[in-house]
Amino acid sequence: MPNYTLPAIVLRRVDFGDYDLILTFFSLNKGKISAIAKSAKKSSKRFGGILELFSVLQVVCSSTKDRELMVLQEADLINSFSGIRGDFKKTAYASYFSEIINAWSEAGSEQENIYRLLYYVLEQLDICKIPEEILSVIFQMRFADIAGVRPNLSVCTDCRLEIDRIKEDLVAFDFIKGGIVCQKCAGMSVNRLFLSKGTIKRLLWVENGDLSKAAKIRFTPSSVKEGLGFLESFTTYHIGKELQSLRFLKQIRKKDE
Repeated sequence: MPNYTLPAIVLRRVDFGDYDLILTFFSLNKGKISAIAKSAKKSSKRFGGILELFSVLQVVCSSTKDRELMVLQEADLINSFSGIRGDFKKTAYASYFSEIINAWSEAGSEQENIYRLLYYVLEQLDICKIPEEILSVIFQMRFADIAGVRPNLSVCTDCRLEIDRIKEDLVAFDFIKGGIVCQKCAGMSVNRLFLSKGTIKRLLWVENGDLSKAAKIRFTPSSVKEGLGFLESFTTYHIGKELQSLRFLKQIRKKDE
């Protein structure tokens, strides 16, 4: 059986029987992979307790007859990001990012940009320099672009009128059309929400700048709330369901209000 050695981030872990774990990783070289870690619960020496959610590992996996499930042979810790798991809110956001990737990505499809994006937001969550809400905006905008469903926020989807030339301060976003529509073209569409031009411009800056510059963009509390509401609705629309981690995040926000 061929072995694969590669860096990977733990997206999901599920108990399997009394002794084993089924792990879902997002790896640098092979995208999403699943592996069984035999006796991982039975013996702490087997993997040294490093198979935690959001940890970055160097894993050695062997393929099996079941092509969708590998066997985890070895794992070395690269970064534990332990600061995330020790914080309720950070864990909720990291879970949301991980669940988006797990729900969207096909097994074995190499997507280096997604790996690097996930590593970046987990690292920033861990070191606490960027607010969680801003990281969520960055992650969802960049992920949509990589996944090929970038929202059109720069011109009216129908008549191509540029955002700077749209007179209204509140602009409709049509989920079916995948972009903004000016008042003239909006018609009677019901599957839409409204965004302020200020929020739209901030989202475009996040989308087009490099990650370090995107993180420095100043969001007002209202634009953060508006941007998150839009992106979470947009992500839910494309995945086809509201993720469990998102429902949990919304509960946390209600308690913080």
